Parts: sequence; C-alpha cells; structure tokens
Amino acid sequence: MKTSTRALLLMLVLGLIGSVPGFLSSDRAKAAANTGPPSSNLTRAHLKQKYVRPASIPFPADNLYSKDRELLGKTLFFDPRLSQSGSIACASCHNPGFSWGDGLPRGIGTGMKQLGRRSPTILNAAWSDLLFWDGRADSLEMQALGPIASQREMNMPLDAMVKVLQGIPEYKALFASAYPGEPINEKTVARAIASFERTVVSGQAPFDRWISGDESAISEDAKRGFDLFNGKAGCVQCHSEWNFTDNGFHDVGFEDSDRGRGERLPLEGMQFAFKTPTLRNVDRRAPYMHEGNEQTLAEVIDFYDRGGDARRKSLSPEMVPLHLTAQEKTDLLAFLSTLTSVDKPVAFPSFPR
Repeated sequence: MKTSTRALLLMLVLGLIGSVPGFLSSDRAKAAANTGPPSSNLTRAHLKQKYVRPASIPFPADNLYSKDRELLGKTLFFDPRLSQSGSIACASCHNPGFSWGDGLPRGIGTGMKQLGRRSPTILNAAWSDLLFWDGRADSLEMQALGPIASQREMNMPLDAMVKVLQGIPEYKALFASAYPGEPINEKTVARAIASFERTVVSGQAPFDRWISGDESAISEDAKRGFDLFNGKAGCVQCHSEWNFTDNGFHDVGFEDSDRGRGERLPLEGMQFAFKTPTLRNVDRRAPYMHEGNEQTLAEVIDFYDRGGDARRKSLSPEMVPLHLTAQEKTDLLAFLSTLTSVDKPVAFPSFPR
C-alpha cells in the first residue's frame, strides 16, 4: 500500500479529512480557503472587489433556462396539489413574503406538526452545490422532490404526485412546452421546480451600489461595519463573496442534540455542523439559525461575540470570543441592513385545471 493511501485511510479513521483542504471541497475545504483574519494591508477597495455580483445565473447543461420551464416550475412550486392533503405547497415553507422562508422558528409540515429545523431560504440557491441545512441534496433537482415525498412535510408519494399531475389536462400543455417529447414524471417535475428556484435571486441592494462606486449608497456606520465584517469580527471567514456564504458546514456552538451534517458525514469536524446561510436580505428572515434560536440579528451578533455556547471537539476554530464594543455591534447591524434589496412582488400563478 502506498504511503499516501495509508495516510488517507488514517485520516478517514480519525475523522480529520473534514478539516484538510483538498478533501470534501463542499464542506470544510471551501471554508479553509477563507480562514484567518483579512490582511491588515487590504484596503476597502481591495475587499470590495471580492463582492461583485455575477453577471448571470448558472443553469446546468441538462436543464437550461427557458420561460416555459420557469412558468411550469413556478406553478408547481405554488400548487398545494403536490401534497397529499392538498393544502401544503413548496411555497408554504418558502414564501416570497418572508424572503423565501416562512418566518417561523421551525417549519410546519403535514398535520400542522412542527418540524425539527427552520425552513431555509431558497434565495440565490442557484449558486449552492449542497442543499438543506445538512447538505443531503447535491442539486436543486434532487432537493425539489425531498419535501414532497417526506412523510413529515408534504407527505406525497412521488408516484401518486405524478398521477395527480397527469390527471390535470392543462398541466399536459405546460409540460409539453417546457420539456417537449418528455413525459410528466418525477424527473420533469424536479427539473421544472429547480428551474424556477434558480430564478429566485436577490436584486440590487444598497451594498451593491456602493460596490459599484456610489459612496453615498450606505452610511458611514455601515462602512465601518463592512471593515469589521472583514476584519475583527471575522464574519467573512464563513460569509464570503457576493452571496455571503462559503456554502460550507460549521459547528458554531449551539447546545442541542441535532448533529446536522454529522449524521450524513461521520467525521468529527462535521458533527453539529450546519450549512452557512446567505446573508442577502437577512434582515427579512427572523428568527435565525437552524432552529430559530435567535430572534433578532442583534442576538445573533451577541451569540458570535461570545464565541457560541457549546464547547466540543467539533466546534469550528473560527468560533472564538470577539470582544466587540457596543458601537461595533451597531456598525455591524448597519452593514447587514445594506444587503437587503427591494425586489418586485411575486405574482401568484394561475393553477391548471
């Protein structure tokens, strides 16, 4: 056995790969590239370059964008007939009025029973490669069917869902336009919903105008908050780039029994780890964290300022006391408010009959 192979097996046994750059790039390696405080010689101008918005939405080659696919996906997303009760839609937990969340500490599923985690926003999900708080889906197409089939959520067996849609005449025309020559089946349903979800993108925010050169777009408090975000507060170590997420998974020190990513990936570094959410439009999505533990952004900042609450081996190394002053916390809040865009209201679709 080669030395490199023996070393790899040893790291697997010890649960170390989750913290080694080059392995599991969607988990720890992405975060590792951002660890450590920003260099003191990086000016605001240099830092701002890291947050430029992308020019277009990424669509996979096997599910390219079309208006017909967006329309079909949007209709399915809002249609409660995709649930066994006929009363729950994807939009029930991902409501545009709550910045594509539901405004609850934890989601509500079938039979009005509370779920174990908060409903994550689908905002800017087109740029995510692992979905759900624990990363159990590696594409939006895979993610789309999970809540529908889940007995705790929409509780609709996928074969039954297909039969329902096949029995609605006007859906046949929508599917034929979106996916010509393909049947109404699980695959086309998933692809259509994913196509719509990729179009759910936050618009231009004051922060973006500032990045583009308008110095009057945000306040001086917010500019100081930007410096803190990239410096003393260390937020950028996980909330990086234009969408303010590294798409990685971190144990931030909540005292609960939910093992998060650790249930899917039995490595020490992934125990109690949850996906880093986007901070775009974050002030529209209270309460916060994966179980809705924190009611306000001020409470979230206090939580990170004390370095979390639980102390265990899996705790992210970024979780250390920050010793922020009251003014610094105010400046951070001012900065976070600049990430909110004023987006067009979402028109409710007309359901096929």
